[in-house]
Amino acid sequence: MRKQTNREIISRFTISGFFLGLIFPVAALLIELISKGLSFSAENFALIHSENYTLYIFYSAPFVLSFVAYITGKNFAEKTLQLRKNAEQEIKKAGKIFDFTEKLSQGEIEVDYSFEGAADEQDRIGNSLIRLRDYLKENKQEEEIRRKQEQQQNWATEGMAKFGDILRQNNDNINELSFNIISNLVEYVDARQGGVFIINDNDKKDIHFELTACYAYSRKKFLEKRIEWEEGLVGACALEKETILLKEVPEEHVTITSGLGETKPGCIILVPLKVNEQVHGVIELASLKVFQEFEIEFLKKVAESIASVISSVKINLQTAKLLKESQDQAKILASQEDEMRRNMEELSYAKEEAAKQGELLANFTSAVNHTLVRAEYNTQGILLYANTRFLSKLGYSSNTEVEGKHISIFINEKDKKWFFEIWDTLSKGGKHFEGDMKHVTKQGKDFWSMATYTCVRNSDGSIEKILFLGIDITEQKKQNLDYEAQLDALNKNNLKIEYNPDGSIIETNARFLEISEIPKEKLQEYNVYNFIEEGAENSFKKIWHNILKGIPYETQFKLITPSGQEKWVEGTYHTVNDMYGDVSKVIYLAGDITSRKMVEIENERQTLLLKQQEEQLRKQQDEIAKQHAEFKEKTQHHIQEIEAVKVRNEKTLEGALDAIVTINQDEKIEFFNKAAEQLWGVDKKDVLGKDVRLILPPPHNKEKPGKVIDFLKSDKNHLKGNRTEVNVVNKSGEELPVLVTLSEVKIGQEYTYTAFIQNISVELF
Repeated sequence: MRKQTNREIISRFTISGFFLGLIFPVAALLIELISKGLSFSAENFALIHSENYTLYIFYSAPFVLSFVAYITGKNFAEKTLQLRKNAEQEIKKAGKIFDFTEKLSQGEIEVDYSFEGAADEQDRIGNSLIRLRDYLKENKQEEEIRRKQEQQQNWATEGMAKFGDILRQNNDNINELSFNIISNLVEYVDARQGGVFIINDNDKKDIHFELTACYAYSRKKFLEKRIEWEEGLVGACALEKETILLKEVPEEHVTITSGLGETKPGCIILVPLKVNEQVHGVIELASLKVFQEFEIEFLKKVAESIASVISSVKINLQTAKLLKESQDQAKILASQEDEMRRNMEELSYAKEEAAKQGELLANFTSAVNHTLVRAEYNTQGILLYANTRFLSKLGYSSNTEVEGKHISIFINEKDKKWFFEIWDTLSKGGKHFEGDMKHVTKQGKDFWSMATYTCVRNSDGSIEKILFLGIDITEQKKQNLDYEAQLDALNKNNLKIEYNPDGSIIETNARFLEISEIPKEKLQEYNVYNFIEEGAENSFKKIWHNILKGIPYETQFKLITPSGQEKWVEGTYHTVNDMYGDVSKVIYLAGDITSRKMVEIENERQTLLLKQQEEQLRKQQDEIAKQHAEFKEKTQHHIQEIEAVKVRNEKTLEGALDAIVTINQDEKIEFFNKAAEQLWGVDKKDVLGKDVRLILPPPHNKEKPGKVIDFLKSDKNHLKGNRTEVNVVNKSGEELPVLVTLSEVKIGQEYTYTAFIQNISVELF
């Protein structure tokens, strides 16, 4: 059905007014005739007109009522048209608001909203929706930026944790450690190839780089490569101690220019392996893509951890080498000791056979005098005899200088107590003594020997004398001391503090002074408790007591240097005993773990920051939920306003003179006004929600379900947009001619059709 125009509505009112006005002259004529008892004839009509001129006044009633109806119809048409426009506009607006909010709820924040016919300042809900969309869009962009930053931070944190695990493994083999580092590093940063170049400074005159591991295209490469100091990009990176990033690789990029230059990558990065400004090597990575800033920062941090581990590995390897040499020397000494023991056993056997083999004994004694240090004492410790080797080794020129002297002149003051306990046992015929023995020469120097003190008995079993035999091991002892010095030199790469048993500082190495920035002259002001966390002094006293008992204790502590720098140290306390078993000092050997600790602290800070960001995100989500609830409430309020407008419109249409019927696309009747009830002679409650065929005339009331709506949607629908005369059948079966105008409304995929029906049958009196 098409909508009625203003002219049609005004015409209907005017015609209705005209016909209504005809009632007055007709009624006046009838009343005049009836009151005078006249019949209906032309003569009587002429008679009453000649007698009553007021009848002519009634003849103007149709024209007056027509004019009044015209004015009324015009006002009604304008209001009806405006109401229709408002209703249609509100329906469209509600539909657009619904579509817009539905898309926003589905995450389509790029959706646009506009509504024709409503000024921007009046469309407050639309403007609020647009602001909400823009706010959601900004939140999404900020969320994407935050997510990207969090992904980068998580990537770097996971990477540091991963390589921390790698560095804790295989740290006794540089080649295996290098391969594990570079293979995982190439894969983690999505590079194509990479190499680890370690500085070889075993020979200070030939310092160069060695390629300890190479990894390319997910395969281990077995290459031998030597790069001289300051040669190519690797040398330049180590010399400058700075990261080198090449985004445009030159065509002439070859092995000399770079450590990996067999192919032409799109980007090359070289990162120095440095710790405390000391370079231990270079890592080179080649990639088809350009490394991003967060990847470069990650590589720098990883390189610092790698450098620290490589430094420790090199020190451990050197220590192991020296330890092995020391063990080899110890084996030699043990072998000599076994040999000496065998000699002593042979000497003991020879002594038992001395009575029978005097001549052999003399020969043997002569041989011993040429190979061993020999001396004889009586049980009171007076020297009876000393061979030439004894005199030579102890710095005397003749027997007259030593014969008749007490053995105590050859013993250090500190050794006399335990030595004379042994001597007392020997003088009483006790077990012989075997072991390392230190004597004091005439010049006051130390003479070390692998010594044996044994009793020489008479034939009656009494002790005749005490025999001393020894092998000179002074040089071996010096060599051992030299090894200890070398180990001490290695310890200089670590921090070392020596404490007295009371906790005061004896001395520290230069490494500790460098790290702590404590002036050497002020060391006496410090003790072990200065480096204990505040408030933990009492508990540490118990720990210190256990340390003095020989129980090692591993710990770490934080130093705040005079310049305000924060340093972290990790090490172990262990005791050093003198030759009498007493604790002479406590040594704390430690390493500088500042870099690692800073990484741990940074990881904890990043974790806390992530938690704070999660809390902030949760609050933002709560705020969005709150705004969504407010928006939902506003939308509900607006919908209620629309419903109110709809109710007003329905009430307006309910009072219209024309019959108005609305059906949905399921062919159900949704609206049936009072004029429609009068036209069909049915009550609206009997038709609302029912099939439209209840009010259709034959044969349309026999159509199959769906045929009516299919016709209305089709191009054959001549009722839509046109004023068409048709017949309807009321409840009594009476056919009534009407003018029908059909209006179509589509919201989304839903159709509704409204018919405006004008009854054109005229009932004459």
